[in-house]
Amino acid sequence: MPWTVGFDEAGYGPNLGPLLQAAVAVQLPIEDLAGWEAMRRVVRKSGGRWGRDLRLVIDDSKKVYHGVNALERLERGLFGAFGWQATSFGSLLQSVLPNWSYDELLGEAWYDAVQPLPIASTAAMLKSDREHFLFSLPAGCQCLAPITILTPTPWFNSVVDATGSKASLLSNGLMELLKSMVEATPGTDPLILYCDKQGGRTYYAEFLRTAFPSLEVFAELERAEESRYRLEGTSRTINVVFRPRADGESIAVALASMVCKYIREVCMMQFNAYWARFVPDIAPTAGYPLDAKRFYDQIKDKLFEMKISDDQVWRKK
Repeated sequence: MPWTVGFDEAGYGPNLGPLLQAAVAVQLPIEDLAGWEAMRRVVRKSGGRWGRDLRLVIDDSKKVYHGVNALERLERGLFGAFGWQATSFGSLLQSVLPNWSYDELLGEAWYDAVQPLPIASTAAMLKSDREHFLFSLPAGCQCLAPITILTPTPWFNSVVDATGSKASLLSNGLMELLKSMVEATPGTDPLILYCDKQGGRTYYAEFLRTAFPSLEVFAELERAEESRYRLEGTSRTINVVFRPRADGESIAVALASMVCKYIREVCMMQFNAYWARFVPDIAPTAGYPLDAKRFYDQIKDKLFEMKISDDQVWRKK
């Protein structure tokens, strides 16, 4: 059975907080690479009441993280699908981030590695969700642990200074994730990697040749709606597909979207809690431009007092 690999990001547009990128591999039957029919006994899309429906809610994170119990739905979907055993935020991040990415996070004063998990659900809920998922999972289907890259503000700004563009962050991160997923996905079953189109580009052959210099790259389709490539030179078939955003079309992409959203939301909770210690009654922010400016204006005196530079907190682009 082939592996469908989905990629996504969260936090590219904000001025405050980290950028997250993630990749998730799901083994699915060849006749249903999106996975919704094959996995219908264990997952469902967002909407409707939970009631007696024990299936995990898996969807575009914007649809999952909405309304009442938003964080709980994210948490239960991810812990249920991946079987995470982490009891602290730090232990979770160490399991999904490469060491170099985790080391960058350690420089953030707001980061709290010992924050207990889960946050919005209970250990009993997560145990029940995982048991139902494993019991009902179709034979041959499985979800690999995600691989994630977290870019805190200082690193973000250093790349912008070096390249003059924040788009390079997404490209560099995607290249790292592509290489990591090809290496981490076991066996010789075919790989189909679904990526978001980068800045509306249509041509990715040179990008892929840079990522995989030992492989041959063949362009099968290069159009605005889809660019598709075949990589040869290994014992398995590898196809890479670039499409405009389609988080709800594939379980793998939806899970990657949810991983990014969950980690960023917890990071922003910690960021807000940290600054509330120094600026009483400050309203929390999600970090997006207009409200980020309000938040920054409220903490800038404290930044000066604490000898914290703008580049450590505020993104340049």
